Amino acid sequence: MGSTSTLDDTVSIADLVADGAITSNAEVVEWVTGVAELTKPDAVVWCDGSQEEWNRITGEMVAAGTLIPLNKDLRPGSFLARSHPGDVARVEDRTFICSENESDAGPTNNWRAPADMKAELMPLFDGSMRGRTMYVVPFSMGPVGGAITQLGIEITDSPYAVLNMRIMTRMGQAALDGITPGSEWVRTVHSVGAPLLDGAEDVAWPCNDLKYITHFPETLEVWSYGSGYGGNALLSKKCFALRIASVMGRKEGWLAEHMLLLKLTNTDSGKTYHLSAAFPSACGKTNLAMLQPTIPGWKVETIGDDIAWLRPGPDGRLYAINPEAGFFGVAPGTGESTNPVAMETLWGNTIFTNVALTDDGDVWWEGKTDEVPDHLIDWQGDDWTPDAGRVAAHPNSRFTVPIQQTPTLADDWYEQNGVPLDAILFGGRRATNVPLVAQSLSWQHGVFVGATISSEKTAAQEGTVGELRRDPFAMLPFCGYNMADYWGHWLEMGEQLGEHAPKIFQVNWFRKGADGRFLWPGFGDNSRVIDWVIRRVSGEVEGRVSQVGVLPAQGELNLDGIEEVESDLAELFAIDPASWLAECDLTEEFFSRFGDRVPAGLRTELADLRKRLGA
Repeated sequence: MGSTSTLDDTVSIADLVADGAITSNAEVVEWVTGVAELTKPDAVVWCDGSQEEWNRITGEMVAAGTLIPLNKDLRPGSFLARSHPGDVARVEDRTFICSENESDAGPTNNWRAPADMKAELMPLFDGSMRGRTMYVVPFSMGPVGGAITQLGIEITDSPYAVLNMRIMTRMGQAALDGITPGSEWVRTVHSVGAPLLDGAEDVAWPCNDLKYITHFPETLEVWSYGSGYGGNALLSKKCFALRIASVMGRKEGWLAEHMLLLKLTNTDSGKTYHLSAAFPSACGKTNLAMLQPTIPGWKVETIGDDIAWLRPGPDGRLYAINPEAGFFGVAPGTGESTNPVAMETLWGNTIFTNVALTDDGDVWWEGKTDEVPDHLIDWQGDDWTPDAGRVAAHPNSRFTVPIQQTPTLADDWYEQNGVPLDAILFGGRRATNVPLVAQSLSWQHGVFVGATISSEKTAAQEGTVGELRRDPFAMLPFCGYNMADYWGHWLEMGEQLGEHAPKIFQVNWFRKGADGRFLWPGFGDNSRVIDWVIRRVSGEVEGRVSQVGVLPAQGELNLDGIEEVESDLAELFAIDPASWLAECDLTEEFFSRFGDRVPAGLRTELADLRKRLGA
C-alpha cells in the first residue's frame, strides 16, 4: 500500500515527502518536494494503485459525502459523485499552450508565454493545498516498458482525481519504478484551488471560480488549477495523452491522436486487421468503438474508444496502442438500444459523475432506458419527476470504468508494442455533400481529407444551422502545437512509411436525403462500410474513382438484409461539383488562418480537387 506522511511542528515539508517516498529516484523526490513546498499540504500520500488504497480513499470520500455508494446488488463497487454546478466540463477558453514562441501554438490555441503564465500561476498554487492531502500519482500510458508507452506523475489534492486516474491509467508502483534517473517523463500538477484555512469545513466538491489548464510543451509540464472535473483534473487524458504527447510525437517521429482503435477478424479466413478512426464529438465514435456487426463474417473487438498513439515499428509499418486503461464516457445517449456493449461494461466498479440516482440506489440518465422512472434524485441532488421541465442527468455527465470489463475487449489491448494499422478513418456529421465512404487517392490526399474534416452545426450548437464546424483530425482542441505544422508532420510520416502506410478513408453515416431523412441506417450497419474498407485494403474490390476519392462500385457494398437502402445509394454517393467547389472556397479561407505554414502539399491537393470538380 502507498505511504502517507502528515505534517506537524517537528517535520519539514521536505521530510514529509521523503518519509513517505516509495522511490529512490532523487529527481522525482526533488520535484515532488518542490511542489509540496509551494502548495503546502497537511499530508502527502504516495499512491501505489493497490486495492487497499482504493478501499481507504473511497471510504474516506463516502464519509465526507463526496461519493454516494450505489446499491451493491445492482451496481457492485460503484459510486456516484456530484460536481459543483460551475464545474461540469472542459474549459477551452481557460486552456493554454505555453510555448516559447506564439507561432508554435498557432491560431487555434490560446497562447501565453511560459514565464508570464508561471508568474500568474505560482501565486495561486502558493498554499493552494493547505488543510488538504497531496497525492503523488505515478502512471503509465500504455503497458509499462512498451515501445510506444510514456510515463508521468500527477500531483493532486483531489481524491476524486486519484480514483479516476487509477481506472484511466496503469497507475502505481510499477509506473513509478519505470521512471529512472535521467529518463523522460511528464510532470503534471493539479489543485482544486480551495485551501482549507484555519480549520474551515470542507465542501462535497471543492473547486474555484478561476480556472487554468496550462501546458508547457518544451518542459513537458501540465499545471491545472481550479477545476476538479474530467479532463481538467485527470491530466493523463487530453492534457498529456494529446496536447503534450502530440508535441513529443512530432519531435520523436510518432503521432498522438484523438482516435478509437478496433480489431477486426474475418471469421471465414481467420485474418485479422486493425483500424483507427478520428471523429469529432457527436459523430458516433463510441458506437463504432463497440460495434456489433449486422453482417456475418466479421468479429469486431475494442482496443480503445478515444486516444491512440501511433509509431512506426521495426518492420516499417505503423503500430498503434490505446494508452488508456479505462473509458471516461458521456452517459446521456448511451443506452441498451444504442450501445449495449457499453451498458454491459458498466455492471460495476464504475464511478458515475452528475447522473441521476434512482429510488433503489442505481443510476439513470437520459437515453439509458426507453422508460423514464417516475421519480429520481437529479444530478444536483434535488427531487425529479418526468414533468420537472429539466434534465435529470447533466448533458456532460460521465462514467469512468475499467476497460477490462468490456465484453468486446481485444487481447491486443495488452500487446506490449501495439498492433499494426491497416486503415485510418476520418468522419464528421455531414447532412450533405460527403458520401458514405470514400478512399483517399494517396496518403497526401488522405492528410488533406483529415485536415478539412468538418461537421454541420445542429440546433444545439451556436451559429447557423448547416454552417461547417471545422475539426481537423478531430484534434482542434487537443493539438499541442500549430495545427499547420501538425499537418506537415503527418505528411512526413507518410513519406517515412511509404508503401507500408495504412490506407486512409473518409466516412459519413449522417447524410440526409432531399426529404430530410437519414439515408443510411448507421449503428451496427456501419459494419457494412468497414467490410468494404477492409476488402478494399486487401485488394478484393476495385471501387470506382470519383472526384473526391475511390467509392464502392456497383454491388460491392453488402446490403443483405437492408435491400431497401439500394434505392438511396445514388443519393448517398452523389457528388455535386457546385457544392464541393463552394466548400473548396471555405477550405481556402480556413487554410488562410495558418498563413504560409500550411504545407505546400495540402495547397496542391486543394488545387487538384478543384481541377477534378471542374473537369
